[in-house]
Amino acid sequence: MSEYRAQHVPTAGHTADDDLTGYQVDATDGHVGKVSKYARDLGPRFLVVHTGLWVLGKDVVIPSGAVMGIDHDARIVQLSRTKAQTRSAPVFAEDTHLGDPRHRDQLGGRHGSGH
Repeated sequence: MSEYRAQHVPTAGHTADDDLTGYQVDATDGHVGKVSKYARDLGPRFLVVHTGLWVLGKDVVIPSGAVMGIDHDARIVQLSRTKAQTRSAPVFAEDTHLGDPRHRDQLGGRHGSGH
């Protein structure tokens, strides 16, 4: 597996054109989920991570500042948060998050970079 890129940029190591859907998401203490199909629609400032099992899991919104790096070869996103911090992130609501840009701005201010 190639090394994670340890860069911190506003786009979290990816651009809006990158499709991270299906990438494994690793927290500081292990695997926490996968990037959800909604991630690309939300824009490069946030990721939607599906935590838990397929049916029992939930989609949560993670600010891109919490991403330590992305390994495109291994299809892994590395977060600077623990599994518990990731699972306690705000639950993604498609109508709210995709329909109201002001809500995304509030979300970013409330949850910060995760550092």
